[in-house]
Amino acid sequence: MANDPAFTDRDRTAIDTIRFLAVDMVEKAQSGHPGAPMGQAPMSFTLWTRHLRADPARPDWPNRDRFVLSCGHASAELYALLHLSGYGLPMEELQRFRQLGSKTPGHPEHGLTAGVETTTGPLGQGFGNAVGMAIAEAHLAARFNRDGFDLFDHSTWVIASDGDLMEGVASEAASLAGHLALGKLNVLYDDNHITIDGSTSLAFSEDVGRRFEAYGWHVQHVDDGEDLEALDRAMTAMAEETGRPSLTVVRTHIGYGSPHKQDTADAHGSALGAEEVKATKEALGWPLEPTFRVPEEARAAFEPLRERGAAASTAWDDLLERYAAEHPGPAAELRRRLAGELPAGWRDALPEFPSDGAKIATRKASGKVLNALATVVPELLGGSADLSGSNKTNLDGETAFSPDDRAGRYFHFGVREHAMAAIMNGMALSGVLRPFGGTFLIFSDYCRPSIRLAALMELPTIYVLSHDSIFLGEDGPTHQPISQLASLRSIPHLTVLRPGDARETAAAWAVALERQNGPTALVLTRQGLPTLEETEDRAADGVARGGYVLAEAPDAAGSDGTPDAIVLATGSEVHLAIGARAALAEKGIGVRVVSMPCPELFAAQPAAYRESVLPPAVTRRLAVEAASPFGWHRFVGPEGAIHGIEGFGASAPAGDLAEEYGFTVEAVTAAVERLLPR
Repeated sequence: MANDPAFTDRDRTAIDTIRFLAVDMVEKAQSGHPGAPMGQAPMSFTLWTRHLRADPARPDWPNRDRFVLSCGHASAELYALLHLSGYGLPMEELQRFRQLGSKTPGHPEHGLTAGVETTTGPLGQGFGNAVGMAIAEAHLAARFNRDGFDLFDHSTWVIASDGDLMEGVASEAASLAGHLALGKLNVLYDDNHITIDGSTSLAFSEDVGRRFEAYGWHVQHVDDGEDLEALDRAMTAMAEETGRPSLTVVRTHIGYGSPHKQDTADAHGSALGAEEVKATKEALGWPLEPTFRVPEEARAAFEPLRERGAAASTAWDDLLERYAAEHPGPAAELRRRLAGELPAGWRDALPEFPSDGAKIATRKASGKVLNALATVVPELLGGSADLSGSNKTNLDGETAFSPDDRAGRYFHFGVREHAMAAIMNGMALSGVLRPFGGTFLIFSDYCRPSIRLAALMELPTIYVLSHDSIFLGEDGPTHQPISQLASLRSIPHLTVLRPGDARETAAAWAVALERQNGPTALVLTRQGLPTLEETEDRAADGVARGGYVLAEAPDAAGSDGTPDAIVLATGSEVHLAIGARAALAEKGIGVRVVSMPCPELFAAQPAAYRESVLPPAVTRRLAVEAASPFGWHRFVGPEGAIHGIEGFGASAPAGDLAEEYGFTVEAVTAAVERLLPR
């Protein structure tokens, strides 16, 4: 801060402690990235000891500043900071860097190590998350703060690398952050001119500062990353600039102090080697032994952070108590959210859909459900990647989040699918917001790295993915998803739901809201579908279980009531299965129809339930889905078949495509008949 005392030899000792803890971690593991921590140590030390407001004794304090190490490969630096600051990360864990079961994995993992705000490593992701964190702070301040009660008033600080700023997701997120004027977002750019392949000049010659100025950011330069006073002044200016996000370009030297590897790619991603470690310690005047040395003065240098954070978090608790006395309604709402609880009676808001013969696309049903839930679940907020009307993600009566309206619950992410998903992760990491984001299912590929990280962090984000099959029609194979369902289903902790009608869509939203330990993808049709009579009393429980008996085999089944065959279907193909069941009944063939909107939820059910839906004795099974058949073999078995799509789609009206690709009642009926003994 501006009134802090001058930097001292103690501070320099603490900086070298960070450097050599990182060097020793990587050397002991014979794996990791020593170069970035060696160059970044002065800026991270200055930030943590003089500017960051956090309480190491209370890592989840709601109004703490967020620190994001976007270049997650520099994790050894973060672990050194956490250890020295008092986050409860013992030296033994630093010595187990990158080892099985340690709290110091190769890249930081949220939820594993106290003080790690988000999982980073894939470059650019942390930057995108940080934009979401800054949005969350601005929105929560607008919703909860009152005169004299600034419950939410924190900053988001980022250290980003050359690689981060090369990635498209960071560019997308930076563009939106500038447009939204997120003044409490502060990024320190480690401009060390080196990537794995060598000099950044091999592929990166732009003026990053001018690019960010064009985005609408406040930009500064620090020409020497070892100049603590210059770093301190820059950070003070960043904190004081509240009308724009801030970027400070800091010229650093990767592998700082290494006589032979500084400013080379050799310092990036491998241990320095015993001889170079010795030479580097000698060059910087650091004792050769012991390794993992932490002088007491280095720990003492972090005392201002601990004192500042403890005082601020205690004051916040007192503020919340006084706030509750004067504003009991908002206080109760905040405490409910912090506890991870949904509002009482929220299920009563779910709309009902009649089986009146009218057709409704599941994307439209989803829009009705979303709007109904939004009236009773205020933490539910989000938007679309420029497809609001197509995804039906508009929130009726709600304003859009903007520089002039931070309370807005709708977000225009623009044509930025990847940034949208990364930003959603940052918003969800607040612990008090439930973000949703919409695009076409085909464009989930653009979101995939961020969806995967949401699953890894078990964040309760919700993806509204419409236009789910070839039946979107004339836009053709560029927009018709084939492999996306199987691909998304393969991601651990991600729940993928493809409802078959409006009632199943409402049930799918209920599943999504109740999930606290992972993201959910709702996969929805463009075309209208009938609301099936069979779902009226079965959808809520059946969808929650992932699969259920939608229609039992008619009396034409065997004398013991066993069906002759089972048809499993999802989404728009469920009504085809119901039609085929009726057609086959006229031929004396009894078919059970199983709706399976989420194979993964179904697979997690107890064996007794799974066998009640798919009796082992019934081996003639047909899975019907207008997508890649990949993944269905585990349910149909060796005597079953899969009615799917092996190639890409085509540009034509949906009805013509149904005929061409065999997704008609007649085609499904014939496919079942081919399974039966002749």
